[in-house]
Amino acid sequence: METKNLKNNFSFSHTQFILFGFPGFSDSRHLLIFPFFSIYVVILSGNSIIVYRIWVEKTLQPLMYSLISLLFVVNISCTTAVMPKFLLGLAFYLNQISLNSCLVQKYFIYFTVMFESSVVIFLALDRYVAICIPLCYHDIMTKHFLVKFIISAFRSVILVSPIVISVSRVHYCNSNIITHFDCENMGLLNLGCGDITKTHIIGLIVRILITVIDGSFLFVSYLQILHSAMKIIIGKSRQKALHTCCTHVIVAMLIYTCGFISSMVYRMGSSVFLDIQNLVGAIYFLFPAAVNPIIYGLRVKEIKLCLQKTYGSKKLKTEGSSLSSQVLVVHHTGQITSKIN
Repeated sequence: METKNLKNNFSFSHTQFILFGFPGFSDSRHLLIFPFFSIYVVILSGNSIIVYRIWVEKTLQPLMYSLISLLFVVNISCTTAVMPKFLLGLAFYLNQISLNSCLVQKYFIYFTVMFESSVVIFLALDRYVAICIPLCYHDIMTKHFLVKFIISAFRSVILVSPIVISVSRVHYCNSNIITHFDCENMGLLNLGCGDITKTHIIGLIVRILITVIDGSFLFVSYLQILHSAMKIIIGKSRQKALHTCCTHVIVAMLIYTCGFISSMVYRMGSSVFLDIQNLVGAIYFLFPAAVNPIIYGLRVKEIKLCLQKTYGSKKLKTEGSSLSSQVLVVHHTGQITSKIN
């Protein structure tokens, strides 16, 4: 009899789900609309403004700024994959989602997250070339190189596909209520019947590969950059080089730290309150996307000056330019310094 019931369960699988994020606020869901909507507007406006200024400002043409703008486009895309559906669910209880739509959302989220990791890596490569082999910068970091990067960044397609395919083959007969604000991988798999160990392992392997490989590359790159900056660059040029690199490091650490904490909290399962899991997930999606424009707007001098020039908030200081716009001069002693244009 038990075997027969088990077979019947496996023959049935939910195709419609309900996104029920923040179950502790089920009776006061409207209170969440304003803070999340405000954060989403900040993300859209902050990232869009800087992307627009980078693409129209002639002084922001080096490849580094194109990569920064790509990072902001990814921020907008990733949050837009989740927030409109979540906000509609809060406001009008339109929180139903089909399995196919859930899988598409999951695929897009994973794709943009991995693409973001690729952008961070190429920002590190850009700074490595600019500081360690500066005389070759304009020969290596070209628009053609950017096209190659975009093509190579589609490694995400290869890495994400096994996760989504394995999840699509799971039978969901336990429940159709996803207690998260998005189609989070663990939240969906917890509704599956039977042995889902293989699916868990696939997701874990992909996450480890991305974290270990990308993290190791970033660590080695910035160590080499630090060594070169301390060895061959002097004076204000060294300060500017380290300042720009620190900005990229802060952004990278913010992205990877939020992702790691979110992954660990989700894998703790029932030992962590659902509302805390959702809060950590929201921080992972929203906090880096909201803070990144502020970090680059305040710490990258050319972007800061461009924004000040456009919106006239302060008088511009005419001194200085970025490391990428400096002319490197080799003295007869063999020491590399910089000369301001």
